[in-house]
Amino acid sequence: MVLPMSRAARAASRLVPEIPMLRRSSKQQASAAAAEEEVAVPAHFVCPISLDLMRDPVTAPTGITYDRESVEGWLARGNARCPVTGRPLRLADLVPNHATRRMIQDWCVANRASGVERVPTPKVPLGDADAADAVASVSAAARRGDVAACGAAAARARALGKESDRNRRCLAAAGAARALATAFARLAGERVEGACALGDVLAALTVFFPLDDEARRCIASPASLKSLVSVMSHGELPARASAAVVLRELASSSADGHTLEAVLRTPGMCYALVGLVRNPISTPATKAALVTAYYLVAASDRAAARFAELGAVALLVEALVDADKGTSEKALAALDGVLCTDAGLAAARAHALAVPVLVKKMFRVSDMATDFAVSALWRLCRAGDAAACRAEALRVGAFQKLLLLLQVGCGGVTKERASELLKMLNGSRGSVECIETVDFKGLKRPF
Repeated sequence: MVLPMSRAARAASRLVPEIPMLRRSSKQQASAAAAEEEVAVPAHFVCPISLDLMRDPVTAPTGITYDRESVEGWLARGNARCPVTGRPLRLADLVPNHATRRMIQDWCVANRASGVERVPTPKVPLGDADAADAVASVSAAARRGDVAACGAAAARARALGKESDRNRRCLAAAGAARALATAFARLAGERVEGACALGDVLAALTVFFPLDDEARRCIASPASLKSLVSVMSHGELPARASAAVVLRELASSSADGHTLEAVLRTPGMCYALVGLVRNPISTPATKAALVTAYYLVAASDRAAARFAELGAVALLVEALVDADKGTSEKALAALDGVLCTDAGLAAARAHALAVPVLVKKMFRVSDMATDFAVSALWRLCRAGDAAACRAEALRVGAFQKLLLLLQVGCGGVTKERASELLKMLNGSRGSVECIETVDFKGLKRPF
């Protein structure tokens, strides 16, 4: 699955003479239309690493001033020397440069007529002792069984972690993920007075991915999994989304099949995941549910059959019609897994959009989506009594797309299945009128 990628900060070996330009937002452009040129940022306000205006300047013992986020990110990636001078540098050596920050704020105010926004005063970074106290508050409240206090402590940890990467790293090093997972396991089963607290704990837990082994074991306990199902099915919308994201993290990071089997055995789990796709609450929740479903069906034919019984094929096909790239990749992956079962194949053959959607998604989304689309179409066309599927595939232009795919280049299983599909379709080419594109609006949907 496609996972979200961290933004790589650019490191500079020296101060550059070029001065970056500060761009205005669309609203500011309208109010400052008379300005002929963009505002030049003074060179001493520019971070040597990011080459952007500093928002929280800090000075190293080497005398060089950096933006806090950029230099802390530089050090967190294992660099132990000043990017400009090459001399040794530690996180503890950085000192806030309040004078430069105030000058930057004054400069922003002076140029606000040109669309420059004032840099806000940064908050004090979280120290190791403060991080330890925040984590201890969560654990202590959970041990006492104080549901409200645990939820409040989890919400505070989440807010601190979202303030900056520095805070998040401090809290993670203090064991925030483990404490939150343990708290969730202790509170599992709370349905009325603990519902909001469970949502707060899950929301905080999403800030501190990836989870370590102990945290995953806590979330994978039977009581915790039952609570996740309860939250996904009956919780408030933010809590349902957080539960889906935590479950996705658990499923995607499991190194063995025992955790996935425990997830699958949880009563109502498949129904809750299908419900998030049938009645979307947010794009992240839908994508998380699709990823979890993919891992479950990839690990167990029983899971694939269960999803097929719950109507997942029709839901996935319908979702694919107007899905974005990320949703398309995940829905195609889950659909390909469900089609490994007879029930899934029967449902897909009965759906008017199944074959057209799969053909439509080839080359339209990504290489990953094309691989899954080819695999799913191969399963449909090679199934027993698949003559109608092959005819439909030919009608909507699958033969031409498969030829193009082999000419452009593909490898491994996708190449083998594309070649086999061409052989299947070749025998029916003379009796079917082929078209290149499909008008989904002209096709009747089953519901």
